[in-house]
Amino acid sequence: MNNIKSFSPYFDGTVEKIISIQIEDGGIPWFKNGVLDPWNHLEAVMALNLCGKKENVKRGFDYLFNTQLNDGAWWGQLGSAVPLDEGLMHFSSEDMDSGNRTKDTNFAAYIATAVWHDYLLNNNLDFVKTAWPHVKKAIEFSLSLQTEDGDIRWAAETDTTRVDDALVTGCCSIFKSLNSSLKLAELAIFDTDANRYIHKWTAARDKLRDALINKPYRFDRNWQPKDNFSMDWYYPVLTGVLEGEAAQKRLDEKWDVFVVDKFGCKCVSDEPWVTVAETAELVMALVKAGRKNQAKEILSWLDKYRDKDGGYWMGYQTERKMNWPLEKPPWTSGAVILATDAVFDITPASKLFSQ
Repeated sequence: MNNIKSFSPYFDGTVEKIISIQIEDGGIPWFKNGVLDPWNHLEAVMALNLCGKKENVKRGFDYLFNTQLNDGAWWGQLGSAVPLDEGLMHFSSEDMDSGNRTKDTNFAAYIATAVWHDYLLNNNLDFVKTAWPHVKKAIEFSLSLQTEDGDIRWAAETDTTRVDDALVTGCCSIFKSLNSSLKLAELAIFDTDANRYIHKWTAARDKLRDALINKPYRFDRNWQPKDNFSMDWYYPVLTGVLEGEAAQKRLDEKWDVFVVDKFGCKCVSDEPWVTVAETAELVMALVKAGRKNQAKEILSWLDKYRDKDGGYWMGYQTERKMNWPLEKPPWTSGAVILATDAVFDITPASKLFSQ
């Protein structure tokens, strides 16, 4: 089986919700007419790929191929944080700072993971050949901001991103993308320089892993530590930075801090707010760590966050017992589809994170 058709019609509405947000040029923003960044765009594209929406997937990849900058990056946009205030909670395009554009290193590198996912699913070397120049430029951009200590600056300096620092979650995601890019390089027999990239990227990946494991002082140097975010907790496991006993210890040590039984994984430790995308990613981290039964149970908790149109609400406020924000981002639905594939081994791409 090579797609999620066996789950139809359950995911039909989910897929149509994602497609309804895709714009004419192929981009998939956070919500209708909202901001767009390459990482969340690709999360939705990968989900559409699993569900056999080839034309939408082609448009999604073409969007990135057509908008990549000369330095290998893409412009992305950062959304403003939406506080859990005491009044009516909402989330809309007015809450987003459309001028806050970034050249995020993690966002750029993620194309390697999406292209490798496509190859696992479709075994299409022709597409790898088409995407390879873009993957090379993106990885080279991200690595151009790697320090001697191995960490990678979160974004290139622009007028709105002057702070020089590194993020644990972002660097873990880049680590996964480097592994994906190395697998693509092994396929790139059409590129006489592929072996050179394999050597260079392997060394960079190993330095990055060393920084993540042994040099915590290289992260969150110029802003408040982000260890209250659940992604900093489970991403080292999800992306393979930590394996074996170290991965098990990592999951156990903050389980009760971030996981709310029967509800999901919190976004941040100090708010009663579980988020669907983070919960879906935790499911995939559990699969990666060999805890498939636990992953299956937590995946089942997400059914209640699925709206009648098939889209998944971004999150749930457990004290007020309400969905919040009132948005159903395509990347949230995409993460659920990817997690479902990981748990039930539906497609050849189900091993994307577990390998």
